[in-house]
Formats: sequence, structure tokens, C-alpha cells
Amino acid sequence: MNFYKELELILEEKSPNKKIEMFDNFYTAYNEGSVAFESSFTAKEFSTPSYSGICRVVPPQDVPKRSNLTVREGQVVLIHAIAHIEYSAIDLAIDGAYRFFGLPKKYYDDWLKVAADEIRHFLMLEELLHELDSSYGDIEVHDALFEASQRTQTLLERMAVVPRYLEANGLDATPMILTKLKKLPKSEMIEKMMRVLNTILDEEVDHVKKGDDWFNYACQQEGVQSDVYFEIIDKYYPQGFLRAKNLNMQARKEAGFSCKELNFMAKKEVC
Repeated sequence: MNFYKELELILEEKSPNKKIEMFDNFYTAYNEGSVAFESSFTAKEFSTPSYSGICRVVPPQDVPKRSNLTVREGQVVLIHAIAHIEYSAIDLAIDGAYRFFGLPKKYYDDWLKVAADEIRHFLMLEELLHELDSSYGDIEVHDALFEASQRTQTLLERMAVVPRYLEANGLDATPMILTKLKKLPKSEMIEKMMRVLNTILDEEVDHVKKGDDWFNYACQQEGVQSDVYFEIIDKYYPQGFLRAKNLNMQARKEAGFSCKELNFMAKKEVC
């Protein structure tokens, strides 16, 4: 089994079940040492996300808004939105391993482990959707995360944008969702949602930390200072740091963000 070619096939697979099965087989073989790295390889540039065949892709402003979380409809909208983030993150992690050739083996170890985590997160959320008589693809989605992968074609920019910006934003957003859920009348589904979200939050810290490690590696390789991070984010997300962010300080510190970075994001001295 060849490393890059097999990942390419997994990325192109449209069926979530088949994609997950293919990755599981690949990851088992990889961990057993049965996967060979090609001596040369040129990555494809994908024009459409792999989920476009099962999800209706719309502009972000047209994605259904989260409503009353005490009723089935509102719960489905929230769970589906998070499931879509996790499904997109599967492809993002795999693409991170696929797209950047000739890096230390630990780089590939890290992002394949992230992909395996994202698959597990997606399956937990999909199970909740099934309990609510829904499934992934029932609700419109946006392709902002796929667009981020299209736009970031260097290791430096990919690590800055995907784990250190987009995924790190999730470290801030998830606790706010959990706070809202805690205030609702208790129910079995609300409790299940909270358990899944807490698991995701705990494990995403490690994903962002992996991104931080490889961002710093890329900075060293390119001979730039780590504060290039803000230049990169401003290039792709000009509004990204204009306003003060409500930061998950503990999670971001554990994930590698410096006090200087956190103070800039918060627009005040917070550490």
C-alpha cells in the first residue's frame, strides 16, 4: 500500500461510511508498518469537497440557524452543524498528511492520529443524529473549511490557518455551547450532547497543540518569526482579530499560544 496514493483515494471517496472504512484499513496498515512512502508525489488540487454529493452546500449565511435546543428540530440543527465541522476536519487532517511531501515521519503520525480522532468524533455525533431520526446530509452546510484547505498550500499557512485559527476558535466556542446546554431542562439527549462535546473539546486541545508544534517547525524551516501568524490570518481572514475574542485561556495556553498572542487577541492584558 502506497502512502500518498491511498490517502488521495480516501480524500476523493464520497461516501462517509466507505471513506471511514478505507481510512481505518489504511491506518491499521500504517501502524503495522505496511505502508510505503513514495519517493516522489504531486498532490492534486481538489475543486469540490468530498461531501458535496451527500450535502447541499450553501453560503454560510444560508445554513439553518440553531433554534430551540429543548426540541428535536433545534437539537438536530446543532448536532448536524458540529458533525459537519468534524466531518470536514477528517478531510482536513488527511489532506494535511497528503499534501505536504517529505516531512519527518512524526508529522504524518500526528495528522493521521488527528484524522482518527475526528472520525471518532463524527461517529459519536452521527449516532446522536440517528437517535433523533436524522442523519448527516439532512441539513444544508457551508464549505468554509474546505475553502481554507484550498487556499493554504504551504505548510506554514496551513498550520497557521487550520489548527491555530479555525480549530482554535472551536476551543473558545465549545464552552459557550456547553454553558447554554447546562442551562436547559435536563434530558437524556442534552446530557449525551454535553458528554460528546466535552470529549471533543478535550481532544481538540491536542490537535491545536500539534498544529502549534508544526507551525513553529515551518517557521524555522522558512526562517521567519512566529508572529508571522497574525499576518497570515489577516491575509485570509481580515476580520479575524479586529474585535476582542472571548478566549478559552486554559485550553489555548495548553495548545501552545503565548501570552503575547492571547493579549493581542483579547485586546487587553489577560495573562
